Amino acid sequence: MKVVIVEDEIAASENLIYLLNDIDPTIEVLKTLDSVRSSVTYFSEIQEADLIFMDIHLADGISFEIFEQVTISTPIIFTTAYDQYAIQAFKVNSVNYLLKPLNKADISDAINKFVSTQQPLGFTSNNIEALMQMLETKSANYKSTYLVQKRDELLPIKTKDIAYFYIDSSIVKAITFNNQYYIINKKLEDIENELDPKLFLRVNRQFILNKESIIKIKYYFNGKLIVITQPPYKERIVVSKAKSNEVKNWINS
Repeated sequence: MKVVIVEDEIAASENLIYLLNDIDPTIEVLKTLDSVRSSVTYFSEIQEADLIFMDIHLADGISFEIFEQVTISTPIIFTTAYDQYAIQAFKVNSVNYLLKPLNKADISDAINKFVSTQQPLGFTSNNIEALMQMLETKSANYKSTYLVQKRDELLPIKTKDIAYFYIDSSIVKAITFNNQYYIINKKLEDIENELDPKLFLRVNRQFILNKESIIKIKYYFNGKLIVITQPPYKERIVVSKAKSNEVKNWINS
C-alpha cells in the first residue's frame, strides 16, 4: 500500500510512519507534506497513493482548503486533536477520522476498513463543503464571556481575561490575569470545547491555559515540561512527554 501523509508536526508524522511500518512493513510512504500550499502543488501533479492520512490544521491553514484548489480522488483518513465539535461535524458528514494522539490499534482498524471496502470512507466534495461551513460557523462562536457567581452577585467575565482554568478538588475554577478566581459550574471537558484553540489549550488533565498566561517553559525529567504562568500557580503545571510537542507547537504558532 502506498501512503501520503499531510501533517505539519514533524514528531506526529514520524510517529505515524513508525506505526504504519509496525502495522505493515510493506506500506510505502511516498511523501510527507506540511502545508496547504505544498499539498496543492503535489496533488496537482501526482496522485499515486492508495490512501492519504491528513491532519486538519496545517502550517498555513485548514486542510479542507486543499480541496478548493485541486480534486483528490484518493481515499482520505483525517486526523485531529480532540475537539468535540469537529468530531460531530465528521460524524454528520460521514467522514472517516482518527483522534490524536494516534495509536496502533486505531490506525490498524482504519486501514483494515479501507482494505476490506476499498471505498473512499464517505469522503466527497459535498462532505468537505459542509465541514467547511460548520467549522467556519464554529470559529465565529467561541465563548467570549462566562457569567459567574461571586457571593450574591452575577459577574460577566471576559474569556480573554482568564489566564487559566483548572480543577481543584473536583471544582473547576478560572483565574483571571488580575489574579481573581471564580468557580465555573461546568466540566473542564465542556469548557475546552467552548474555547478558541488558538488561544487556549488543555495541557494536562487539570489545566486549560491561555497562551498569554505563559511566561516560561522548563524542561523536566523524561521529556516532560513545566509551564510557568502569570499569575503563578501554587504547584507545578506539568506537561507529559506525549503532549510536549503539541504544547510547544501551539505556543510557537
